[in-house]
Amino acid sequence: METVLIVCGAGASSTFLASRLRTLAKSRGVVLAAQAASTSDLRPYLHTSTVLLVGPHLADSFATLSAEAAEFGVPAALLPPTAFGPSGAEQALDLVETLVTLGPSLTSSSTNATN
Repeated sequence: METVLIVCGAGASSTFLASRLRTLAKSRGVVLAAQAASTSDLRPYLHTSTVLLVGPHLADSFATLSAEAAEFGVPAALLPPTAFGPSGAEQALDLVETLVTLGPSLTSSSTNATN
């Protein structure tokens, strides 16, 4: 199972997006975990993360955050400015699919995992 870490300044916006991303992934038959963190809580989550998605308002910090993620072998992407809007979960899932090849182990039709 892939683990998507979504980071924003305080963790509030990323919490809502993580929830919507889990719901969307489940509806598409993709098994993944999505969790939120603030920038100050980022490091402890990186060792268990597959992908880091960074809130658009953190664009100025993206280089630093992605370098920190790279220390753990975690690819990072900056979310688009509309990420916390109605289509944000779709945009986030598209980024995850770009960063990680979604193999058979991630689809519920290939496994008996449920989310």
